[in-house]
Amino acid sequence: MSTVVYCLCALTSLLCSWLLLHGYRRSRTRLLLWSGLCFAGFFVNNVLLIVDLRLVPERDLSIIRTLPVLVGLALLVFGMVWDTDQ
Repeated sequence: MSTVVYCLCALTSLLCSWLLLHGYRRSRTRLLLWSGLCFAGFFVNNVLLIVDLRLVPERDLSIIRTLPVLVGLALLVFGMVWDTDQ
């Protein structure tokens, strides 16, 4: 049952990322770009969570799993600071 929840979370993150990046492509609002990239990091994290807990449970991938979230959040913070200055 938990695998279904993890997959739904991954699909939701992917959908959010796609919608935000599609909105960026149409309007060129940079905050949509940074948010879309952040949700792409969330998607990668969710996929790695499934791999970590279901496919290779004997290995601990928690450090590798948190890197995409860290990069995604760093991009979002960078984008918010960058757009505030201009």
